[in-house]
Amino acid sequence: MAAQLTPKQIVRELNRFIVGQDDAKRAVAVALRNRYRRAQLPPEVREEITPKNILMMGPTGVGKTEIARRLAKLVEAPFVKVEATKFTEVGYVGRDVDSIVRDLVEASIRMVKEEAAGRVKARATVLAEERLAQLIVQPRQKATNPINLLFGGKSAQEPELSSEERQQVDDVRAQLVRGEMEQAEIEIEVEDTPQNVEINGASVNIGDMMGGMLPKRTKMRRVKVEEARRILIAEEEGKLIDMDAVTSEAIRRAEQDGIVFLDEIDKIAGRSASGHGPDVSREGVQRDILPIVEGSTVNTKYGPVKTDFMLFIAAGAFHVAKVTDLIPELQGRFPVRVTLKSLTREDFRSILTQPENAITRQYQALLAVDHVRLSFASEALDALAEAAFVANEAQEDIGARRLNTVFEQLLEDISFNAGGDMPDVEVEITADYVAEHLGDAAQRDLRRYIL
Repeated sequence: MAAQLTPKQIVRELNRFIVGQDDAKRAVAVALRNRYRRAQLPPEVREEITPKNILMMGPTGVGKTEIARRLAKLVEAPFVKVEATKFTEVGYVGRDVDSIVRDLVEASIRMVKEEAAGRVKARATVLAEERLAQLIVQPRQKATNPINLLFGGKSAQEPELSSEERQQVDDVRAQLVRGEMEQAEIEIEVEDTPQNVEINGASVNIGDMMGGMLPKRTKMRRVKVEEARRILIAEEEGKLIDMDAVTSEAIRRAEQDGIVFLDEIDKIAGRSASGHGPDVSREGVQRDILPIVEGSTVNTKYGPVKTDFMLFIAAGAFHVAKVTDLIPELQGRFPVRVTLKSLTREDFRSILTQPENAITRQYQALLAVDHVRLSFASEALDALAEAAFVANEAQEDIGARRLNTVFEQLLEDISFNAGGDMPDVEVEITADYVAEHLGDAAQRDLRRYIL
């Protein structure tokens, strides 16, 4: 089980996707293992032990966000990433910090619901295929009128099947199981999902605001059988899932296992002795974040949620501001501090080949769709690493993201010309090819390639 991984095993898993930054990996590995250790303690001791939050300092593109994201995936924990600059002091227009916890609970609900859907999927598939077979034999004429339901009317009842129709349904269902009717078209009644509205930066569903008092609107859609099956399976899963149990488990996971990644925390650092100006708002945001990190209770539409045992990982470049520019109370809530280093030539060389999601493998997979078998000579990889490193030195240091810029320029001609009915072709990227297509890329302004 992922939660029982030792710190060394956690670091080994992170090494599959992230190059270097051993100090940061060790810090998050220990924090994760301490969660497992805490869970094994008696309740009276467990309640006294809170997570040791982590502050990561380092330039952009060196792995801060990726470490936190991979960590959450590794332990299958609710995870949310937020930019501290999105929030404003209470009393000003902008998102309030409580939305961090609400977003985390929503992520937890989605995670637990997906797990519950997996457990009932087999049963839901059987029920959906039965409904689908009946709809093919007895097509529904029109969707239920929600106004009638609102004033006490009843939804249309499924008519009783005769023995002959029952036999037809069984025959059609057998064809569905064999996949013989996937491209046939059928009309089905589906829920008409209302559009969300934006309120203070948050997306809100009007139906949820009304507490489910309004009946659900439906409409008729003409779709292929394969899509109708997916729609009906989702509906049947919704009926089989106990949402009260899902909500209860999701809140428990958010409270005990939730991970919040606060990015760009250095952008809200800074205090003003004059008592006015932009620094006042920055300090206000810090003071609003402080109770969430310290441990408080936030009201959500699913009920109150405690933040006492959530793990907070903050990150920032701290090029201009310093950690000491944060208010002392907030500094004290991040006792574990790690500094991530800028990427070296050797790091870039490793990033090109070692991670399972290496950018070279990504482009090989993309171009293979158009029958281009891409390969890279060892000298070409050295040249690419050198180009990315020098470009970061000469211009803004954007870390590993520089490789995206370099590769787009390097493979632009191949990507443009590939496609159509061309036969399989082998293309090897050599050092000469890199020199020809990048040239003095490190000295040129590559910012025009960055969105």
